Amino acid sequence: MVGSRGRWTGGRPAAGPLWKPKHAARAVFHPAWIPESVDPAVEQLKKARIIAGTIAAVGVYTFVEGGFAFDEMLENMLTASVVLLFVTPLTVGVMLFVWRHGGSVRSLKVPLFNSLKLLLLFVGSIVLTVVLLQASGSAGLFVLLLAPVVLWLIGFVARGAWHVGANYFGTAGVHRCLPPLLATVTTWLMAIPDLVTGDLHGLSLTMGVLFILGAPVTVTGISLWEVRRLKARYGIRLGAHPAPLGLPVVPPPPAWPPYAPQHGNPYSG
Repeated sequence: MVGSRGRWTGGRPAAGPLWKPKHAARAVFHPAWIPESVDPAVEQLKKARIIAGTIAAVGVYTFVEGGFAFDEMLENMLTASVVLLFVTPLTVGVMLFVWRHGGSVRSLKVPLFNSLKLLLLFVGSIVLTVVLLQASGSAGLFVLLLAPVVLWLIGFVARGAWHVGANYFGTAGVHRCLPPLLATVTTWLMAIPDLVTGDLHGLSLTMGVLFILGAPVTVTGISLWEVRRLKARYGIRLGAHPAPLGLPVVPPPPAWPPYAPQHGNPYSG
């Protein structure tokens, strides 16, 4: 969190009333068990990563073309949900296979289960929002009852997407390098189909490639910088088990007898 003078304080803002979508989204998608970022500079760069990832997920047409492609945006939201639902567990599974040489993966069971719950909650909220939006178009008078619910869900999902984009379902609780890795994999999988099929959303070849590749390239650059900074400053490596087992435990120096010399001052006591 940023203090009154712009300094990062590392704390969490106080929770507000849950009937407001932004407070409900924070309570659901950024619970207390998610660890705070170890680096304030990385925390600031996540904003750019989130914006670029949103462009890739929602659709280039919505951001570039003159009109607002509402139907295409809903379709892209469902596509992004499917990608998240399958790619996130697959990517984490690959990393568990890599980490198994450094320690037991059973020690990661609790944070993995917590992250899976956040993933299912987020995907479920997106699907529910899209279904209600599509149903409200032909609901007649019933739309008067659906409208407040749909509006609340839109705010809830939008704010939830911001938190999920920053912590990627709390996977930092499993390994600090998982969020940038998942962000990179997800944005590339969202952009590659448009390049393979040649769907440039009505743009010229140069502009289409620029806008389609702009989001994943930006996310990849920021993610690589984040992983490199975690390794250089904090010794956190993506390929290393987050909690290696089998390391020798060094017992603390005995407190008895009281006249035992202390480290660094042989004349004390």
